[in-house]
Amino acid sequence: MISTSRQKSSFADHGCSPESKNSWLRFKKAWSIPATGLALLVCYHPTAVSDEVTAEAGLLQVIDTHWQWTLSQYPEMRLDYGDRSGNQLWTDMSPEAFAQRHAKEGEFVRQLEQIEPATLSSSSQVNRSMLLRLLRDNRTEYEDGLHLIALDMRSGPQHRHSMIERLPMDSLTDYEDWLARLRAMPQQLAQYRQLLEQGIAENRVQAQIVMSRVPAQIENLLEGNTTDSPFYKAFRNMPAALTPEEQASLRQDAEQIISEQINPAFASLLEFLQVNYLPAARAPGIGSLSGGKQLYARLAKHYTTTDLTPDEIHDIGLREVERIRGEMHAVIKEVGFKGDIAAFNAFLRSDPQFYYDSPEALLEGYQAVSKRLDPGLVKLFGNLPRAPYGVRPIPDEEAPDTTTAYYMRPAADGSRPGWYYVNLYKPEVRPKFEMEVLSVHESVPGHHLQIALAQELTDLPEFRRNGGFTAFIEGWGLYSERLGYDMGLYTDPYSRYGQLVYDMWRAVRLVVDTGIHYFGWSRQKAIDYFIANAAKSEADIINEIDRYIGWPGQALAYKIGQMKMLELRATAETTLGAHFDIRSFHDHMLGAGALPLDILETRMDDWLTRQMAEKEL
Repeated sequence: MISTSRQKSSFADHGCSPESKNSWLRFKKAWSIPATGLALLVCYHPTAVSDEVTAEAGLLQVIDTHWQWTLSQYPEMRLDYGDRSGNQLWTDMSPEAFAQRHAKEGEFVRQLEQIEPATLSSSSQVNRSMLLRLLRDNRTEYEDGLHLIALDMRSGPQHRHSMIERLPMDSLTDYEDWLARLRAMPQQLAQYRQLLEQGIAENRVQAQIVMSRVPAQIENLLEGNTTDSPFYKAFRNMPAALTPEEQASLRQDAEQIISEQINPAFASLLEFLQVNYLPAARAPGIGSLSGGKQLYARLAKHYTTTDLTPDEIHDIGLREVERIRGEMHAVIKEVGFKGDIAAFNAFLRSDPQFYYDSPEALLEGYQAVSKRLDPGLVKLFGNLPRAPYGVRPIPDEEAPDTTTAYYMRPAADGSRPGWYYVNLYKPEVRPKFEMEVLSVHESVPGHHLQIALAQELTDLPEFRRNGGFTAFIEGWGLYSERLGYDMGLYTDPYSRYGQLVYDMWRAVRLVVDTGIHYFGWSRQKAIDYFIANAAKSEADIINEIDRYIGWPGQALAYKIGQMKMLELRATAETTLGAHFDIRSFHDHMLGAGALPLDILETRMDDWLTRQMAEKEL
């Protein structure tokens, strides 16, 4: 890929003929892009530039220009590419910045729409289609006013201190960059307030039950001494490379910034939330907003990358719940438990044998499970990622209000491994029987394997290597949970039940997410339905339901993505029979990054056709 920000070649530099130059100038005018970078590519054909070459070159230009613009807009991303130029900056969250990004994305859409797909290679057609879909979805989200629902209990400026987990803190420059970010924090808080105020004015507000958790999170930031602040965490243990004088000066600056700038700014935001925002916040379902049901239907399409309606998704969920209940009954019978699923789930939630008695023991348990995963991968995959991953506790400040675990991808330049974060808060509600299935989902062969492999696909544009679609990413994570059987896991009936609990958990999501946001379910009805069907602890269930309330539609992606992948595998196994190669199937499924489900289906159908031809079937 030729970057317009770096390539300064002119036509004369490459001996282009006047005819080629005129062709390029017509192309430049049509797409309103600068005459840089593509001169080299176009001028490899000095006598005649075909429509296909011109279209391919134009697409490359738009894709590269969009990527450079993306890095300029979101400075936190740059570090993953070895670029520290954004380490003093936060993303501009002002209403004006959102409006400018919306307008710029409109320009990219118009440029892509002017490129005729038929003039592109098949791979370039996919690139064009995917970038167009991403841009259009971003623009629709802005036009729906969803950017005004700017924070919740799991995301927002109250969690910005967790950025330190990703940053290199080895040199004086690293610490000075972090101080610069801390100085800029009050401005970002003011920008968030602007968005929330506009949201109140335009009736685009977050659910009250979700926002009711945020004041306590901010109060925790303000408790104790300045040095107790999580924003000060980086200054507690500093590298020996810094002199004592440098360390003392940095600590003094940090304490002053936190006490005189950050804490007052958070206190002001806290007052605004309590006095102004919470009284204006809405009921749990986004359907309670004006046009909310139509908005949710669009979100369902966005997150599932399908044309399924909320009604259809709800019905799929109900059917899946009943199917999985049947499998659960078989395990209950196997262990000799006398009672129904609800009684068995209550037993699992309450019996101490299923829980560790300390956070330290729980972490050691997760680490032990993770060590057992790698040996089983070679039976299922021909390609394995080079990037390593590790297991870390979720920071104490986040743990009470977040999920059981999550994954952070490796840095694109290899400077940081992937991290599988596990929740150690209240180990008495974190059952042992779910540790294998959770680890498979978040690490390997789940998120780490899929995401790290995508980062190594150097023939793809950056937006595909390091981005993707939730239905694929989370669908793969859930699909991977079934692969635990192929890897020799779930040998204990309780661990098998744990796998079914996790499958049920995602089936329940289809029912409760559509129930809350489209059918007007109350929060308690959603909690009760979850408790009746899954052995997750009540604390986990409440956190999960509040997550769905705060993030409409996202929870649909897991089960819909998994079901499509299982369908594609079943078709291939039936068609190829003894010739089916699970490693080839998985390698091809993961070989193009995280795709929309319709493009994935086309890709795997093509693979199956080639397999049939090779096997003469």
